[in-house]
Amino acid sequence: MSALKVISFQRFMKSFGAMPWGTSKTYGEIAKELNAPPQAAQNVGQAMAKNPLPLLIPCHRVLAAGGKPGGFSAEGGVKTKLQMLVLEGLFKDQPKPEQASLF
Repeated sequence: MSALKVISFQRFMKSFGAMPWGTSKTYGEIAKELNAPPQAAQNVGQAMAKNPLPLLIPCHRVLAAGGKPGGFSAEGGVKTKLQMLVLEGLFKDQPKPEQASLF
């Protein structure tokens, strides 16, 4: 059973919507907030890839461990994620994406 199957979807998505402009969390921090085991961080990332409301649920603000950008499933991939984070002041210079765009 997936570590996140025991977490209500509503609680899970609420944790993303609670991130104000210019702030970020890691996948692991979100898993910890939801009292999920550390390995649930990967499940958090998979759930974010399925985010149907990216303008309302700011999945671009969720980063990989160490503040690295991680992935991004929207058009433009990680490059788009980094541009959004730069606009919010989270990165002064765009780091090189670790994952190539899927589009």
